[in-house]
Amino acid sequence: MATSPFFQIDNLHAALQAAEIGQQAVEVHGALVGLICGGINQKNDAWVQPLLELINDGQPLPQDLQQLISELYQDSVTRLSDPDFGFSPILPEEEEPLSERVEALSLWVQSFLTGLAIIQPKLNKASKDVQEVIQDLANIAQVEIDVIDDDESEAAYVELLEFTRIAALLCYSEFGPDLVDPEQEKPALH
Repeated sequence: MATSPFFQIDNLHAALQAAEIGQQAVEVHGALVGLICGGINQKNDAWVQPLLELINDGQPLPQDLQQLISELYQDSVTRLSDPDFGFSPILPEEEEPLSERVEALSLWVQSFLTGLAIIQPKLNKASKDVQEVIQDLANIAQVEIDVIDDDESEAAYVELLEFTRIAALLCYSEFGPDLVDPEQEKPALH
């Protein structure tokens, strides 16, 4: 069962602080999802070392933090491969000030793009749609943090968040594992 994003971000934030890791929870999730969407091998712990390089200069993490990130990895893979498109970036709740949510989205996207680029260094060979989405994500990563907390800005944020969510799913569908069971594709022998 998928875990609550709010529960994850609070626990991850506390564990990162306790371990004195200089990354925010949204950055860790963004990088992790970038690695997954870039097509990292999901059959082993191939994601661990690249993530450690991104968040802790390649050094191991305390066991409790590593366990929490492993659970987040499994949750993210489950959500990304959900046929009902259940994935969403883990970001602060809507009760938080809009400027904090915009900053968190920008950090998530920056980290996502970094994780994606590490695993998929030939992004210029991706489909035209994915190349356009990556360019749009690069623009979102540079979004103005100083926003007015009004209905128009809130609507723009929701639009950027939804675009980011769909962009991650598009990258996962392009670079991630083939979700079709190869056994089902084989013709029956008569």
